[in-house]
Amino acid sequence: MSAHLPALVVVIPLVAAFLVLMGALLDKRLAFPLTALALLGSLLAAVALMAQVMQTGVVEYYLAGWAPPVGIAYRVDHLNGLVLVAVASVAFINLLGTRPLVVAAFGDRLGPFYTLYILLVTGLMGMVVTGDAFNLYVLLEIAALTGYALVGMGEGRAPLSSLNYIFIGTLGASLYLLGVGYLYLVTGTLNMADLAARLPELYNSRVVVSAFVICLAGLCIKMGFFPLHAWLPNAYSHASDPVSTLVAPLVTKVMIYVMVRVMLFVFTPAFAFDVMRIGEPMVWLAIVAIVSGSFLALSTRRLKRMLTYIIVAEVGYMVGGFWLGNRLGISGAILHIINDAVMTFCVFLAAAAIIARVGSDVIDDMQGLFKKMPVTMAVFVIAGLSIIGVPPTCGFFSKWYLISGAIAAGQYGFMAALLLSSLINLVLFFRIFEIAYFEPFEDHHAEHPTGHGRVFSAVQEAPLELLVPLVATAALLFALGIYAGDIVSLIIDKAIPLGIV
Repeated sequence: MSAHLPALVVVIPLVAAFLVLMGALLDKRLAFPLTALALLGSLLAAVALMAQVMQTGVVEYYLAGWAPPVGIAYRVDHLNGLVLVAVASVAFINLLGTRPLVVAAFGDRLGPFYTLYILLVTGLMGMVVTGDAFNLYVLLEIAALTGYALVGMGEGRAPLSSLNYIFIGTLGASLYLLGVGYLYLVTGTLNMADLAARLPELYNSRVVVSAFVICLAGLCIKMGFFPLHAWLPNAYSHASDPVSTLVAPLVTKVMIYVMVRVMLFVFTPAFAFDVMRIGEPMVWLAIVAIVSGSFLALSTRRLKRMLTYIIVAEVGYMVGGFWLGNRLGISGAILHIINDAVMTFCVFLAAAAIIARVGSDVIDDMQGLFKKMPVTMAVFVIAGLSIIGVPPTCGFFSKWYLISGAIAAGQYGFMAALLLSSLINLVLFFRIFEIAYFEPFEDHHAEHPTGHGRVFSAVQEAPLELLVPLVATAALLFALGIYAGDIVSLIIDKAIPLGIV
């Protein structure tokens, strides 16, 4: 069984998607337990696979026993093993925590919802483990199509936001596919390891240069890198809360991982950093993304929209850190992929609980919530402090690596942007803390209809089913911070090619 773990992390949820849909036709109550069992199995397989990588090194698996270039290879190393565990964990915890929200929002559509949910997770996890450039595109489209559908299942402006998401997302995926096609023309292979071995002889090829630029442009669109982020704020803010808590933490982070994977293990560091020499322009674009996203977050009074603009800035953190081109910067970028996934999940889950009770995502409607929802607001505070970068939460340590990398590279503009963004995040969250703690409680639901609607009848603490994942995720923010050094030294440092200093 252990020999098939790379396939099981994808096959289990893929097969389960069909079973969930069929089971829901018999009884819609079967949808949740079947999905939970599948994602639990996938999570356990991911953890076991990571343990195997830690013990024995890189794990390679050939689907159906067919070796590349004929067959598709799954390759798991320290980098994607870590990301795989993060994706599986967030997906499973979110499934458990958002159950009451899902029942309220999709009571008659539980089968389709959970089928799409598990297919999205399948696509994301497949993108992480695949070692084939074309198979990555197929899995990317599985994740994208299900993501479009999940966003479109929301109310209000959600269908329109989904349509915009489709148009821009399709462009990004098409550009990536076009770049892969160019690579296949000059190499005759789609296996990532084979591509990395053959490309050094073709560094001067205009086709390879074009493939690099086109692939990178497509990935920048898919991960919402400013100014190619137009789809992100509307898609994530107008989606239903159970969908936002899944797509916001995972989709952009997995796409940033894909960029790291493609740049380091397909085009190779020598080509990406030395031949193309786009590191400095990308860092400056990241600076613009960080500053723009932070000020856009400052300009809104809607909680979910504020959080989506923070994601735009956070994407700049990770992209800029990677393109610093040194070991500290890349370590910070990879660590922030994990940390930001958990931070974003925690703050979006807390926001979902708040919106469900209050019936509004207007920040001014959060008056006095500390008295009504003490545990939820405490978790929200912890998540906010982590996003700001307050030790010992995990957000501080990944920012520390990013700032250290910026200093080592002489990119003081990037360091200044990180500090400015942290200061703006401080203003953003402490504005909410002040409203929620110092102002008296008032129920403004009737005065500010937003389309979210009140899920629960009274403004009081979130149900236990939602609180347990919330508290567990908040604890994880501290754990990731306390063990940040070990994560970098034992996992991330081994994932970065030795030639990068």
